[in-house]
Amino acid sequence: MTGSTVRLPAYQLLADELRADITSGRLQPGERLPPEPELCVKTGVSRSTVREALRLLASQHLIVTTRGVTGGSFVSHPDAEQLADGLAAGFTLLRNSADVGLADMLELRRSLEIPAAELAAARRTDDHLIEIRSALFDPAVDDFDTMLAAHAAFHMAVAKATGNPLFELMVRPLYHASFGENVTGALPPDYWTHIDADHRELLDALTAGDPIDAARAASRHLDYISTATRDEEVSLQYGG
Repeated sequence: MTGSTVRLPAYQLLADELRADITSGRLQPGERLPPEPELCVKTGVSRSTVREALRLLASQHLIVTTRGVTGGSFVSHPDAEQLADGLAAGFTLLRNSADVGLADMLELRRSLEIPAAELAAARRTDDHLIEIRSALFDPAVDDFDTMLAAHAAFHMAVAKATGNPLFELMVRPLYHASFGENVTGALPPDYWTHIDADHRELLDALTAGDPIDAARAASRHLDYISTATRDEEVSLQYGG
């Protein structure tokens, strides 16, 4: 019918209302949502509708539901890894569209990873350095999948070392999204050797606590990736 609108199901409307309360801050992390019977009375919907709305919010990592005498549904505390899952789907859709290419993704990496390296050098702890060092790989021994997983872990660990969860939130989707399924170009033979050397150079700057050298190392790293993949249709997942 022309001009008609599709009415959202009742559980979706309730979930949207509760989500707005959470994202606006009216409901704070750790705060308990009204009990199911109270939500039924307040909204005029059935118990099953309330439960479906709560299940939807739980699947989006916005609430956590526990059982028992002290149980109930509570607003989740923000977690960068969980929140990044939602962003990763959007990154993947955009990367697979005709509007976003490797150059665009490298541009985004440059805007995030260079300042992240600088902050990480100033703020990293010994535990951060251990985590970053554990993400190094050996291009002479490790297979492709191992190096791929290691390079993702390395950059996410550097983002974590900034002490700013927003960097971690934005960097994670770059390495969780599925960018490497349609590769048509071949990487240079020494590509992973160069990536390994870049990672170790950045780690040295982080260990020394030198923000300027760390930013320069991150910049040179991305310069190399841009040059190595400029004439090839290579996925960002292969980008080091």
